[in-house]
Amino acid sequence: MNRAALAFKPRTGRAVLVMLAGDFREPRVIERSEIPLLPAGEFAPYRAAEDLEHQAANTYVRESIARAQDLATGAVRGAAKRCAEAGYNLCGCAVLVGSGMPDWTTEQILAVHVRMHKAEGELFRDVLVKGVCACGIELTTLPDKTAIDAAAKKLGVTRARLDADLTALGRSAGPPWGKYQKEAAAAALVVLKNAKGHR
Repeated sequence: MNRAALAFKPRTGRAVLVMLAGDFREPRVIERSEIPLLPAGEFAPYRAAEDLEHQAANTYVRESIARAQDLATGAVRGAAKRCAEAGYNLCGCAVLVGSGMPDWTTEQILAVHVRMHKAEGELFRDVLVKGVCACGIELTTLPDKTAIDAAAKKLGVTRARLDADLTALGRSAGPPWGKYQKEAAAAALVVLKNAKGHR
């Protein structure tokens, strides 16, 4: 079966990408990598803007988010292209997402340190979600904090069974294969299972 799925586990300024191919019951890893979501040398946007005056902070954050969006969309498009060039039919992409953000202004975010961390976490998830949609790829989202539990439920297997399957998948793929790769792979399995035409 020439079907493949992408999944991204966002981090601050980067994301782990896992690409799986085949049937969700017998998948194989065809790519795992880490992709940048900020230009080299650039720091987390809100923390970098913390000591700037109001207008400069707004401008910096806005422009930094735009740069992150360009990188995210390019990463999704590039992964989809590599998938097609390798002869796979991309059936969708998963992104691990958070709980969303209140409608805070940049000034309100910068006023409270914990808000900056939350805003940055949501920012890098959001640019990937928008990137997937901009590329016209079917999007699946799973909660970042409970990704493997949520995937097990959607796959109709126990958490223990999914953990064992993910460990076996990593063993066949080789390193790196840590927590983030497992979470992304679990999300990609959900995409494969839900693919149109699955039997």
